[in-house]
Amino acid sequence: MMVSTMEPENVLVFGSMPKTQMIQSSHLVCSNFSRLTNASVFYSSSPLTLMLPLLLLQLSLGSAAILVTFYLLRHCGLPLMLAQVLGGMLLGPSLLCRITGLLNMIFPIRSFLLMDVVSTMGFMFYFFLVGVQTDIWLLKKITKKSFAIGFFSVAVPMILTLGMSLLWMQFNVNPNEKKKVDRLPEIAKAESLVSFQIISYYLSELRVINSEIGRVALCSSMVSTLCSTCVVTSNILWNQSKDDLSRFFQSICYGIIFAALVCCILGPLLLWEMKHTLGGQPLKQGNLVVLLIAVLMSGFWGHSFGLNIYFGPLLFGLIIPSGPPPGSALVEKLDVITNWVLTPLFFVKFGLAVDIFAPSLKTYFKVQFFALLGAFGKFLGASLCALSCQMPQRDAIVLGFFMTFQGVIELDLFRLMKRKQIIGDEAFSAMCLTAVIGSGAVALVVPCFYDPSKRYEGYYGRTLAHSRHNSDLRVLVCIHEEQNVPSAINVLATLKPTNQSPIAVYMLHMVELMGSATPLLMRQKRPKKLSTRTRGSAPIIDAFKILEENHDGLVSVSPFISVSPPQTMHEDVFQIALEKGTSLVIIPFYKKFHVGGAAYLSKRSLKIANQNVLDQAPCSVAILVDRGTLKTLHAIWAGWSSSEVAVIFLGGADDQEALALAAKMTGCQNINLTLIRIIYDGDFPDKYMEGIRNDNESLGQFQTNIFGNTCAKYWEEVAKDGAGTASVLRTLENQYDIIVVGRRHYDTFPLLSGLTESNQNKELGVIGDMSASSDFLGNTTILVVQQHTDNSHSE
Repeated sequence: MMVSTMEPENVLVFGSMPKTQMIQSSHLVCSNFSRLTNASVFYSSSPLTLMLPLLLLQLSLGSAAILVTFYLLRHCGLPLMLAQVLGGMLLGPSLLCRITGLLNMIFPIRSFLLMDVVSTMGFMFYFFLVGVQTDIWLLKKITKKSFAIGFFSVAVPMILTLGMSLLWMQFNVNPNEKKKVDRLPEIAKAESLVSFQIISYYLSELRVINSEIGRVALCSSMVSTLCSTCVVTSNILWNQSKDDLSRFFQSICYGIIFAALVCCILGPLLLWEMKHTLGGQPLKQGNLVVLLIAVLMSGFWGHSFGLNIYFGPLLFGLIIPSGPPPGSALVEKLDVITNWVLTPLFFVKFGLAVDIFAPSLKTYFKVQFFALLGAFGKFLGASLCALSCQMPQRDAIVLGFFMTFQGVIELDLFRLMKRKQIIGDEAFSAMCLTAVIGSGAVALVVPCFYDPSKRYEGYYGRTLAHSRHNSDLRVLVCIHEEQNVPSAINVLATLKPTNQSPIAVYMLHMVELMGSATPLLMRQKRPKKLSTRTRGSAPIIDAFKILEENHDGLVSVSPFISVSPPQTMHEDVFQIALEKGTSLVIIPFYKKFHVGGAAYLSKRSLKIANQNVLDQAPCSVAILVDRGTLKTLHAIWAGWSSSEVAVIFLGGADDQEALALAAKMTGCQNINLTLIRIIYDGDFPDKYMEGIRNDNESLGQFQTNIFGNTCAKYWEEVAKDGAGTASVLRTLENQYDIIVVGRRHYDTFPLLSGLTESNQNKELGVIGDMSASSDFLGNTTILVVQQHTDNSHSE
């Protein structure tokens, strides 16, 4: 038999339950631990009478409820965080536990001891991941504009809500109201706070975290969070000290001492040990175990110092560098077990204390009024300050909406206020319901006001085919990993730079964001000063710098590094393409192929980035399919060896763009270029006539340019259908190092009949997919070109 202390919200939920044995102290409950397991229905014994089977059922129900809610909400564009909160509420007295007897059967009062332990551990690791994903170096990027926006996003709602709460209390002379536990100034403060982690989470879910307004919102929310932390911490410590000034400063001293121990001793010691044992390599299992033990110990020592048990893990997470190797490995290992196994029990326990039918209309409208006033204050403070900083009106309005988001951290603050009896049960349920409805509504409204892709709609005509003759060629080359570098540089080596037409290469190393809530886009000039998040970019930058050195000033290389989620990687690509005026973006295909044509490596996360670039890019795009590298790079640069390049031309805007790219290769003496046109043996329908005329003009111009050039050839092949086209492609067996093709062709084109159905990789088009997955082209590199046209966004 064990006697354990119950939290006040647990008593409020179960105090009025029938058939519940409560002892004289309303905060104590007796639990029998003599039998944890060994119950079976075959022995007329219910497993629900024992602690462990009951805990497993509660864990399963929590995860299942959140999973079902998430799948229902994601079609509306609502994020996982709202599904977690709603899933927990649906299991509580707001819905499921309103069924008679179900609450007592699945969530009996005797099970709350284990629920408290498991949910608290889960939320400890949740706060630890919050700290790991928070990049404290973002403080260095705070400008005067972001500081002002962040400060007034807290100051304005604080003034409005506190002033209104004091007026409300001044004119409310009802003695029954004054006896209530709800403290309006405390509610006003809670509704005025802003959380950086919640803002960054919603920005990532809405896929605007890489946009300009997203970066402003991140920096501003960091300032708001610092202000909010000062308010919350001082308020909590003052309440704990019971208006005793000496105890208040004593608690502050304890917190400072504990923070110093973690930041100056524990953290640096562990990081020094990892730095010397890893040396930049991925996190090992032993190091991971040591970090997890340190998380538990930080919670233990924080609680021993009289601080909140979540403060230690949060602080310890903040001192761990975000991104690889430690940050990304920790997030990868802990994310699923924390968010889908341990944390759901916290939301279940949270939902059991929320009854949306409990608040009276008067209480609900009172809380709703202050919540709306706080949200309006945040919106007003952020948007007006942004307008005064010359931000566009629409962006300022959207930024104001961003600063009103609330999430798990605010809900946990409400729970803490309820446990400290600062607010009552009705006010707590009303505040939680208002926060969920408000954040969900804003998440649905923001996409209607702000679409980042619309800023690229006015940039049409950025193509190679429409560029001026002898103008400089500006190319943005995207690299996912080191294996993409040889093929990318081989393609660049086939382009002939001259004094009249130099080549400007903008290299973007795209790193998937893991272990950090803050994206990064930076121009890297000095590889020796790379941070832990971008250290893997050094070899890639060095390779492109060698390309620059081998061309005697005719090729300039500007390296960039982007660390962002796959869903928003394209934003960084478009930003550089627009700022630098590039005519072509080269992106690696997300699959790698054997020489025989079978795919042996596939990164599905990068498929999202590739598709977004194809759909919305403000210039032409070329997908680089890597099937191996034939010659060494130095041999091609120095002219020791020639490279064979073929262009397959069927017709259409994309084939014309491929032809324009091929024209850039004709001036290189060690590049043998062959243009192969496949002609339809039949009569074209009238709808193709205009396109055919454009094709003939492009081909005529190309033939004029290569006249007298012994390194360029042109021949024609005739085909009746898709089978004939496939036969022509088979004649290219092991003859070429690089094959350039167009991605899209005419609708219902006879030359592609019978081939469209077998197209497995839609990003490459029919001819590109056949070439990439063929077993007869050896290790030929395939370049699939898409011309930017007015209807590119709809493809």
